[in-house]
Amino acid sequence: MTWQQESLYRPVSPWAMVAAILLPPLGIFIVRGLTPAFWLTCLATVIGWVPGVVLALLLLLVPGRIPIR
Repeated sequence: MTWQQESLYRPVSPWAMVAAILLPPLGIFIVRGLTPAFWLTCLATVIGWVPGVVLALLLLLVPGRIPIR
């Protein structure tokens, strides 16, 4: 396992999880910064709060399976 793969599996902070539930783009921004994942989460949140939360939680909890950086 390389260092890049190990960094994908680091634990997510509780603050990022709470932010991902209350305001999904903020949770992604805390962990990943201004990346395509952030903008995709913004788009999903504009469509609806529930799709934004689902996408944000998936991006935080399963980062290796969803390679949007």
